[in-house]
Amino acid sequence: MSARLLQMQGIEKRFGGVSALNSVDFEIKAGEVVALAGENGAGKSTLMNILGGILQPDAGEIRIDGESVIIRAVNDATSHGISFIHQELNVLDNLDVAANVFLGREPRRSGLRWLIDSKQMHEQASVYLKRLGLDIPTDTPLSRLSIAQQQMVEIAKALSLNAGILIMDEPTSSLTLTETERLLEVVRDLKTQDVAIIYISHRLGEIEVIADRVVVLRDGSNAGVLSREEITHDRIVKLMVGRDLEKFYQKPQTKAVPGYFEIERLRTTRYPNREVSFDVGRGEIVGLAGLVGAGRTEVGQAIFGIEGAAEAIVRLDNQVLRIRSPQDAIRHGIYLIPEDRRLAGLITDIPIRENVTLPSLERYAQVGLIAVDRERTAATSVCQRLNVKMPSVEERVINLSGGNQQKVVLAKWLALEPKLLIFDEPTRGVDVGAKADIYALMRQLAESGVAILMISSDMEEVLHISDRVIVMHEGAANGILERSECTEENIMRLAVGKRAA
Repeated sequence: MSARLLQMQGIEKRFGGVSALNSVDFEIKAGEVVALAGENGAGKSTLMNILGGILQPDAGEIRIDGESVIIRAVNDATSHGISFIHQELNVLDNLDVAANVFLGREPRRSGLRWLIDSKQMHEQASVYLKRLGLDIPTDTPLSRLSIAQQQMVEIAKALSLNAGILIMDEPTSSLTLTETERLLEVVRDLKTQDVAIIYISHRLGEIEVIADRVVVLRDGSNAGVLSREEITHDRIVKLMVGRDLEKFYQKPQTKAVPGYFEIERLRTTRYPNREVSFDVGRGEIVGLAGLVGAGRTEVGQAIFGIEGAAEAIVRLDNQVLRIRSPQDAIRHGIYLIPEDRRLAGLITDIPIRENVTLPSLERYAQVGLIAVDRERTAATSVCQRLNVKMPSVEERVINLSGGNQQKVVLAKWLALEPKLLIFDEPTRGVDVGAKADIYALMRQLAESGVAILMISSDMEEVLHISDRVIVMHEGAANGILERSECTEENIMRLAVGKRAA
């Protein structure tokens, strides 16, 4: 445990004239979990891509067990016992579990090297799965497994490669609370097997629970290291952004006007026999919580007109609405900021300016032509209000970080003076600085009279941002909690179909 398994010293990397890493140091011991934290663009991915053989450093040294090593490719990293489990899993859905574990390294039959020894491959795969507490047949196609199970198969593959160093990039971003707890148990078990784990996550609550140390990067440089005893949410945030984020979660300053938006007997296509009824007050942030598959996203999409809302009665500011399409919703001032901003919220290959003004192009049309100067001025104004980090509004959206992409989605709708905003996973995949900006904006919008429905899987977010919480279970609202009743225990009891304590 005390052996210094990995040392990265003075690592530097430049892309063109831009310095991505400036003399960065990092080390980890066998049986240790070290969290690598930092805002998007801080250099975390670049540093780990160098360790994983995807990029080569311009300067610096990597030492493993005291020996200097050169890692020019992924195979070099693998040969030194380094495995990288990316946020986007590297699995083949059409192959079974065993074939994924041993892909490219399939055991061969003695004397018949061109034939795969299928029996041996499945037996060995089963051994690695059992080390992780995963009890699934090794002939199961990956397409039949959940994301969490597929992730375990990736970890089993790493173990089969005798990985002593495991890099996990945002491992819980697509997992439920239960699946996250199981993954953290696996991480603890791997620690006892002397595996060194580099844990990258924007979820600071997980870092507080699992990390032995936290290494923080800021603007491509070392910002600080926290020992186990020093790890707190506030200390991590301060190192990440270089300042205290005061009022990270802002409390409401004005009283909401109840009954501003109301929906009765909403049924979604996924749960046609279950009904949802609730209201969102003017100036109120209402959280919509529940387990994955509970129907939260479908409710938001139905309100926005993406999927049918059979027989639902919808009222906004005492007016009964007929919403059959997103165009109907937009006409009434109802807007959705979707979970997958790149697929449903943005056109990433065009400039920020065009994305921001897309829903309101008629405002900038003159005799059939777009007044680009007016469009640019309007887009710049709203992006500055949202603190979007960009060279200019002519920058393509694809070149922005996740947090700044989310702000561009918001910018689209702010220009249209919304009445009801539906946020679906508003801060998924964004760093802590961008989270603070988004939370502050949500509260500002509420204070200005906008009704906000926030769909979120982030328990900390739900507890601290919501004025009330609606908890979904199998397509219906199992309970509505006032702010004073909002506890993790009450939300989880309702989410699994029980009543709040």
